[in-house]
Amino acid sequence: MKLLTEEGALKGALQVILQEVLECEMEQSLQAAKGERTGGRQGYRSGYYGRSLITRVGKLELRVPQDRQGRFSTELFARYQRSEKALVAALMTMYVQGVSTRRVKLITEELCGHEFSASAVSAINAKLDEELHRFFTRRLEDPLAYLILDARYERVREDGLGQSRAVQIALGVGRDGRRQVLAVELAAKESTGTWKTQLLGLKERGLHGVQVVVSDDHPGLKRAIMEVLPEARWQRCYVHFLRNARDQLGRRHADDCITELTWLYERHAVLEARTDLTRWLERWSEKHPKLCTWVEANIEETFTFFLLPREHHKHLRSTNMLERLNQELKRRTLLVRIFPDETSCLRLSRALAIEIHEQWVEENRYLNMGLLAPERPGQTQAA
Repeated sequence: MKLLTEEGALKGALQVILQEVLECEMEQSLQAAKGERTGGRQGYRSGYYGRSLITRVGKLELRVPQDRQGRFSTELFARYQRSEKALVAALMTMYVQGVSTRRVKLITEELCGHEFSASAVSAINAKLDEELHRFFTRRLEDPLAYLILDARYERVREDGLGQSRAVQIALGVGRDGRRQVLAVELAAKESTGTWKTQLLGLKERGLHGVQVVVSDDHPGLKRAIMEVLPEARWQRCYVHFLRNARDQLGRRHADDCITELTWLYERHAVLEARTDLTRWLERWSEKHPKLCTWVEANIEETFTFFLLPREHHKHLRSTNMLERLNQELKRRTLLVRIFPDETSCLRLSRALAIEIHEQWVEENRYLNMGLLAPERPGQTQAA
């Protein structure tokens, strides 16, 4: 009840737990508990030093144990704080470059407890960039049956002005059924060239076995998929499709027809969906001829998912697999508002992506890929 009712109780409980983790790590390192006399002891304790850890429930102040030989090292902070380091680095860069506000200065001091010099910023960035580069150039050894592509936009300062930049993200689902973050790249805007470069980069790293690519209907992205992955089928995100469909209606019109159109995607087979589509067209063609003509010409691109196992339908009919990652990006980048440069924007985006990738890998499998038929040589795109 205290955890549920007392202010700050959850933060206190987490601090106690993490402190205990540090003590257990030290005991394992020394092969002996505090004060224990044993012939197998590997060293002796030598006090503590203070260390802050930024968490979702606030900043925790922990006491990290030390040994006399200085050999003890904990992994508690490294992975947990990767994205926080990138966020702090972005804020620090703003502060050092003189483009920050009083609020930025207060935030960075609260996160790390002191002010920053340009050399400190460079050292932190260099270490973090090396880690991010290693992850995003790793070999993709195993086949990835599903590829999900989407982009979101961030504000970046260039020549004193705020500019929009596309953060292009590629996710995959492997034969083990787990989701993976494959690539996060920055571009001035989405285009055939930028997406083609990203997809070719994935193929150079070993991307293979792709059966279905899910994306929105951005012309440049669609063209890049067709050119680089002609063997894969393309699934147009039905959520984006329904948004586009609403654009065919005037604002004053009720969208009951869009709601009924949504029901098609709950069907178990494509023949059922096409039968219901015929009825839908008969019902609405007189009242909304422009919408019905547009839907009839484009909706087949959203029906590719019906070729997949039924258990995969809700996961592969849209790009919503990216939604959690995009939500985290939005939540953190709102704090920065506008990045001081493209490098800091890419750094934070990639750090957050790795954090979520590691959570996905540790979770239970996302899809049962045993239901999916093996890839076929010469497979062509079809609806």
